[in-house]
Amino acid sequence: MEKEIIKVSEEEAGKRLDIYLADKLKEKFSRSQIKRLIQEERVLVDAKPKKAHHKLASSERIEITLPDTEEPKILPENIPLDIIYEDDDIIVLNKPSGIVVHPAAGNQEHTLVNGLLFHTKGRLSHIGTSTRPGIVHRLDKEVSGLMVVAKTDSAHKKLVDGFKTKAIKRRYVAFVKGEISHATGKTALPIARAQRDRKKMAVRFLNSKDAVTNYKVLKSFGTYTKLALELETGRTHQIRVHMSYIGHPIIGDLKYGGKKFKRIALYAAELFLKHPKTSEDLNFKIDMPEELRGLDKQEH
Repeated sequence: MEKEIIKVSEEEAGKRLDIYLADKLKEKFSRSQIKRLIQEERVLVDAKPKKAHHKLASSERIEITLPDTEEPKILPENIPLDIIYEDDDIIVLNKPSGIVVHPAAGNQEHTLVNGLLFHTKGRLSHIGTSTRPGIVHRLDKEVSGLMVVAKTDSAHKKLVDGFKTKAIKRRYVAFVKGEISHATGKTALPIARAQRDRKKMAVRFLNSKDAVTNYKVLKSFGTYTKLALELETGRTHQIRVHMSYIGHPIIGDLKYGGKKFKRIALYAAELFLKHPKTSEDLNFKIDMPEELRGLDKQEH
């Protein structure tokens, strides 16, 4: 079995074990994987198993025993891709609603990654886990729109930095339930995994992450509203959770209280970034998906 050794510095002392490892090993493991390793006592601090909430002290030695695993083989598939831009470093594409971005447990086929592997003949960045080659950021299965994918490791690193520093900007368009009286607004509420349904996220104030969503009313239809939205953070299901929490769930988002529709009425409409190699400013914008255009015409 492979082992990983980490020594805690003075500056890192005081952090929770699980949060520390999730940040330290984020390129290798998800938060849930870290949690599982701690629960299985595969994480020792000074040769003793500790709970996830253990507060680290300076010079403590963390030893992580990794289970023997066989890397899942992700096969290329000839899946049609709506590519907006491509060069030797990046791909910008319009992901359709209904397709998962990358393989996960029980879902190894028919994902965006399978299609990208076929299109690029395997030439995607290898930073992160083996199931996410090239993937810098994600969109939910039900959400469509613009994504940037890295073909090289150097591009991947710079794009990740761009998201962290907010140099990369994404703008979304959504149709939400009800009428919003004010022209603009901001929802700054922390998000964490829902307690009763682990497949959902929720606004929570314990063991959560800060999340900020800005929105602007584009048009009111009386019973529903068209919004432009920008994220200051990139949490799972962030827009969906925030809009539902303030009483304006997205149309078609049955998971978070939206009324039934053909699909979730949310898409990533614009993407602004600096090219990771040339530093050229790149701006991309796509038309509204055909399935949502009826909402943009109806008057109520």
